[in-house]
Amino acid sequence: MLPMLRKTFIPLLACLAFYGCAVNPVTGKNELALVSESQEINIGRENYGPSRQMQGGDYTVNPELSAYVNELGQKLAAVSDRQLPYEFTVLNNSTPNAWALPGGKIAVNRGLLLELDNEAELAAVLGHEIVHAAARHGAQQMERGMMLQGALIATSIAVQGNEYGGLVVGGAQLAAGLVHTKYGRDDELEADYYGMQYMARAGYDPMAAVGLQETFVRLSENQSHNWLAGLFASHPPSMERVEANRATAANLPKGGILGKAAYDERIASLVKDKKAYDSYAKGREALEKGDDDKALSYAQEAIRGEPREGHFYALRGDIHYKENRYTEALEDYDRAIELNSNYFYYYLQRGLTKKQMNRTTESYADLQKSTALLPTATAYTGLGELELAAGSSQRAKQYFTEAATSDSPAGRQARAALLRLDFPRYAGEYIQIQIGLDREGYVLARIRNTAPLGIKDLQLAIQYPDTSGKTQQTTRRFSTLIPAGKAFDTNLSLGPYADADALNAIRIRITDAELVEK
Repeated sequence: MLPMLRKTFIPLLACLAFYGCAVNPVTGKNELALVSESQEINIGRENYGPSRQMQGGDYTVNPELSAYVNELGQKLAAVSDRQLPYEFTVLNNSTPNAWALPGGKIAVNRGLLLELDNEAELAAVLGHEIVHAAARHGAQQMERGMMLQGALIATSIAVQGNEYGGLVVGGAQLAAGLVHTKYGRDDELEADYYGMQYMARAGYDPMAAVGLQETFVRLSENQSHNWLAGLFASHPPSMERVEANRATAANLPKGGILGKAAYDERIASLVKDKKAYDSYAKGREALEKGDDDKALSYAQEAIRGEPREGHFYALRGDIHYKENRYTEALEDYDRAIELNSNYFYYYLQRGLTKKQMNRTTESYADLQKSTALLPTATAYTGLGELELAAGSSQRAKQYFTEAATSDSPAGRQARAALLRLDFPRYAGEYIQIQIGLDREGYVLARIRNTAPLGIKDLQLAIQYPDTSGKTQQTTRRFSTLIPAGKAFDTNLSLGPYADADALNAIRIRITDAELVEK
């Protein structure tokens, strides 16, 4: 039994035997509590960094903006019903979104800040996220997973709307799921209700939450992809929530701070830079579509608009990298790291660039730094290839094994590399052999290759009964190429047998095979 499961197994039995292991600190309701407060805090602390990394990293062009959001968040947290080590930050992501991890780790995308009208609306967003953490909504999702699957963390948490979700490996896969936890109707209504209480306690006008929810409903009806991929994916708006907020506001003090002028002043730099970030988004899209010239034009436009943004130089670096212009790419990644030395992607791309330039020691260091910030299949595959080139197949296998857990192109590349290193040791896992009799009673075999690479020069050791029932042994070698995912039919020249019962006594073992890049 896993160590963490041992710790939670006995409390689980106790909670099932006695209704109400704990009182929810926000709602006052009795509920099961299989995840302790210390576990909540640890989960949030351990996953806050990876979660931010895979969402674009921290917004660093204007640090005062993150300080402002944190200040407002702490003001609301101070009047909340549960004291946790709350943290608030702004992420460098254009998608309108906000999320909370267990333990009070909260983030807001710069894209959402551009959509809000005043400080009170920001207070409504932050208050809502504070409740998700304070009322244990994330922890409750994990507890439901424990009840259903017997594991501390439910791996069924959806990973979506995440650019790097498919690349992350190891513990970062949990972070990818936690960011996109989908809250149910009751959780959302609860977060609205208590979040408005916190707004009022902090002196803000609770009617801002009503207007904000009305805006969300209108945007959801317009089917805006940016919103549907962001906030609405995990926090679905509805007229029911609008009416519930209106009823809540009716019972709270009237008036309060709106903070329109103060908010406009704080986000002025975001408004000024919006065109540059729009150019960046268009450049990324053009690069994905293969239009390098258009992508480069947009990257240059973005850099002119805001020369302090590392993402813009990384985009230009990616264009140069794709075109094998490694010296220019390296200059751009260097500049991106100068502007923000704590974002995994810049180190990842610089490491891959140095790998192409045969600067192996520097490449290794950059790829290691990248995995320290966010473990990805791409970085681990690159590290495995460096180790393999240096003659260390064992260390290469370790890196490839880490990468192979991802179902991404890099993960599949790592699985193919592992297969090359360990073939034919694991050939039996990839080569399926089915046998049957033809009309004359001879044994036919269908050999299917499920490996990601082609196979040829397959050799089989066969143990079989002859027509008198005596056990015999023979070998068969097939030079035929069997492409990845394809099958090959052949006659094994055994028999003839009177019936298919003899097939049960036949044993076939793969003794050799060669992988080919087809």
